[in-house]
Amino acid sequence: MQTVETLNEGLKRAYTLTITSKDIDARVEKEVMTIAPQVRMPGFRPGKVPANLVKKMHGESLQRDALNNSIQEGVQKLIADQKLRPAMQPSVELDEGFEFGQDAEVKVELEVLPEIAAPSIEGLKLERLTVEVSDAQVAESAGRIASQQGALAEHADDHAAAEGDTLVVDFVGKVDGEEFEGGAAQDIRLTLGSGQFIPGFEDQLTGVKKGEEKTIEVTFPEDYGAEHLAGKAATFDVTVKSVLDADKPKLDDEFAKSLGLEGLDKLNELLKGQIEQEHNGLTRTHMKRKLLDQLAAAHDFDVPPSMVEAEFDQIWAQLQHEASHEEDPEAALKEMEAEKDDYRAIAVRRVRLGLLLSEIGQANGVTVSDQEMNRLVMQAAQQYSP
Repeated sequence: MQTVETLNEGLKRAYTLTITSKDIDARVEKEVMTIAPQVRMPGFRPGKVPANLVKKMHGESLQRDALNNSIQEGVQKLIADQKLRPAMQPSVELDEGFEFGQDAEVKVELEVLPEIAAPSIEGLKLERLTVEVSDAQVAESAGRIASQQGALAEHADDHAAAEGDTLVVDFVGKVDGEEFEGGAAQDIRLTLGSGQFIPGFEDQLTGVKKGEEKTIEVTFPEDYGAEHLAGKAATFDVTVKSVLDADKPKLDDEFAKSLGLEGLDKLNELLKGQIEQEHNGLTRTHMKRKLLDQLAAAHDFDVPPSMVEAEFDQIWAQLQHEASHEEDPEAALKEMEAEKDDYRAIAVRRVRLGLLLSEIGQANGVTVSDQEMNRLVMQAAQQYSP
């Protein structure tokens, strides 16, 4: 095989490989001898089919395979002999006028990784931020959980219920003085202003206090789901058992135990650890950004355009996906277009830093174990799970 370099400009390389017809024919003959013992043909004993007949039967496919294998091995040999470090998969193109029986000319184009001066991490300065988790932060976090679970503290007994308060009530409904099926319930939670009951029901409970009993009058809507009640007047005897403050979660041992914990102290301990972990994650992200900024400022070298384009395509595809879910996708896409150069600069930075970190890792013998890789995969899965 003959190799001629046709381009050496920046990170771009191009070569012409010439694979002789003699080399291709030799591969074909070798393959014929390999498969001949396995060929079956009427009139011949197994394994005794003449090589010329085998070649006649399978010659075209054998030639294609021989050519493809020659090209593949030729490209691999080129990369090894020239000590090339391809940035992306090389472009390989067979001369359009090629016919079997002729020498094959193959054009190989590729971009190589840049030669990076031995990067040093000496002298890099990083500031580690520390944050002390306060009792107020823990209480706020616990309060959010309690609110989500509906664990609310009671208002004072003399508090008059207002919109937003949650009542715990028993009630008995009647039509024409008679109780009706499904009209009675106990310990029902009703938030004033939520509209969860039939019209007029909640309005008449505004101002009630704990322990108060009240009879309210309502009319079921004409389109009410239960036909036997639709459009009918009814009364409800309501007993107010408690008035809860939606803005004041109930935090005590009983609530913590409802979550399967020993008590409130254990809940606070777990929440504090969770907040500390979140802070540590933010601190790590901050330090990583500062480190990358210093590395980027200290190293400037050309990067393979194909790698930049691939990285930019990923960024752009993600942005397009996000824009499609915006309230005004067209406006979001227009804004993206205006900032396209900025996103391309981000792609260049990412590629440059990726190459730089790879060099640093190799120079310092950094390896990643299977366990570490699995842990990172799980972290990524948790981060992007819905």
